[in-house]
Amino acid sequence: MNKGISALLGMAAGAAAGGIAVGTKSSEKLQKTQANGKKLYALYTAFDQWLRIRQEGKTLAEYFQKNGYKTVAVYGMKELGERLCDELKGTDITVSYAIDKNADQLYADVDIVTPDDELAPVDVIVVTAITFFDEIEEMMSEKVDCPVISLEDILYEV
Repeated sequence: MNKGISALLGMAAGAAAGGIAVGTKSSEKLQKTQANGKKLYALYTAFDQWLRIRQEGKTLAEYFQKNGYKTVAVYGMKELGERLCDELKGTDITVSYAIDKNADQLYADVDIVTPDDELAPVDVIVVTAITFFDEIEEMMSEKVDCPVISLEDILYEV
């Protein structure tokens, strides 16, 4: 084969491989961006529903009271978890502890444990990481004997 043709074929193959690599990275970045967008939208709609509840003069404590839950563990101590703990302060519902995989990096007014730690009995575990509820519910259901529910479900049942 002629050296010129071999060089052109080599450059074309290199360009194609480079294009595939760039395309793969772009695809991964796009997927990550889309996942973050879905997560932010879920967070937005949860806070919107929560605000509607408050504007109607209701509180989330009513849900727990109606269902006979007196002690709660909160799974996920980001924005929604912190707000849930704040909302339940001063009510007859006790947040016994929080659960978060980054427990050693977080501070809260309640004890924070990891999902792998021994979990004290509570009436219910509320998952505030709503976009990961299915995986968390499956994992926690193998460890505990209480219901594991999504904050999102609570927001639409109050």
